[in-house]
Amino acid sequence: MSQSISLSVPVSTPSTGAGVKILALIKTLGTLTLLLLALPLNALMVVIALLWGLVRRLFTKTVVAAHPRTILVSGAKMTKALQLARSFHKAGHRVILIESHKYWLSGHRFSQAVSRFYTVPAPQKDPEAYIQALVEIVKQEKVDVYVPVCSPVASYYDSLAKPELAKYCEVFHFDADITKMLDDKFAFTDKARSLGLSVPKSFKITDPQQVINFDFSQETRKYILKSIPYDSVRRLNLTKLPCDTPEETAAFVNSLPISPETPWIMQEFIPGKEFCTHSTVRDGELRLHCCCNSSAFQINYENVENPQIRAWIQHFVKSLRLTGQVSFDFIQAEDGTVYAIECNPRTHSAITMFYNHPGVAEAYFEQTPLPAPLEPLASSKPTYWIYHEIWRLTGIRSWKQLQTAIKTIIQGTDAIYNLDDPLPFLTLHHWQIPLLLLQNLQQLKGWVKIDFNIGKLVELDGD
Repeated sequence: MSQSISLSVPVSTPSTGAGVKILALIKTLGTLTLLLLALPLNALMVVIALLWGLVRRLFTKTVVAAHPRTILVSGAKMTKALQLARSFHKAGHRVILIESHKYWLSGHRFSQAVSRFYTVPAPQKDPEAYIQALVEIVKQEKVDVYVPVCSPVASYYDSLAKPELAKYCEVFHFDADITKMLDDKFAFTDKARSLGLSVPKSFKITDPQQVINFDFSQETRKYILKSIPYDSVRRLNLTKLPCDTPEETAAFVNSLPISPETPWIMQEFIPGKEFCTHSTVRDGELRLHCCCNSSAFQINYENVENPQIRAWIQHFVKSLRLTGQVSFDFIQAEDGTVYAIECNPRTHSAITMFYNHPGVAEAYFEQTPLPAPLEPLASSKPTYWIYHEIWRLTGIRSWKQLQTAIKTIIQGTDAIYNLDDPLPFLTLHHWQIPLLLLQNLQQLKGWVKIDFNIGKLVELDGD
């Protein structure tokens, strides 16, 4: 159900403040050392690819779009933004990449697909300054289309910016009321149910006592709790309710930050197979679509055909005449029924499966309907992030597990490394992440995980 797994070091947490700082110091220094050891090999790979690219360009014609556009893409720290930048650039468009000031160190800014790079204020801290910065960039660079690759926090603010930006360019994103509805797990399930689509039974929770007083004896299935506002740490907690005893249920629920200001959703847990999707839609038309097997720890993407899920999405986006990027999490029950359990009004990392598809820009920008939604090419390899795969090797306990891990690496492709554009692979792993670690080291701050997919350290109460 999540979009990525993160690299973490499983160690016990000291109870004292000094102990936490010592742990943060050891953990950060150890990680920096490992990255430093990998630097020579990665640098060699990138240098060879750069030299090969120089030779190839001598025999390759530059693609020029029939109607070249200047495209503004946000979310520069994330792989999915890099992938869209590459797709648009290959189709002959000019790409401007932006990110918040905190991530000025984005390694993806060094991609050959990126014409210019800017940083902007964090939208949640100063929405007006954020919108004004976007407007200034759009005007200065004569942007034709803005394609937000939002973090969960930024998607609503990009919708708020849309009316002002629309004076100067097209904004490929939802209006504020639609984004708010889609991003609200409870409001989304309520809307889908009103359209006759299958979703789990759900309850909005604003007080722990609502769960404690809930009569679970009348239910045939267990329930799980999920924060409606994005929670980068607790989002993977799938504790089933009720617990073994009422006391355990009460203790668990009271440990969560549930309040009217921070509502949660209590959702029926439906056993079955999990899927995640990405869809690009224009005026209710499904123009680009992919579907993957999913899990609570998602860092591998391989396209699978699921007609029921595709039909569900087509019904939903057509009913609301949506224009933008939207991703869904589904459960397919044993009887074949598909249930949408969550919606995110933003780009999904599964877009990396379109790394070799020539039609992505057309799906986003052309106004004429397509004969059918674009899906990843049959030749598309499953995508992964090599540092996450290497980390998984440390947990292998059998020969069969080792064979599976090696098969995954050989049969797939790294989502960042690209022979035609190798530099981001080096600058993400040996510039962006190390600088974030050094910033934390200066403050002796702890971090939970490193997520190379979204290019950040996952921290308690982080972005």
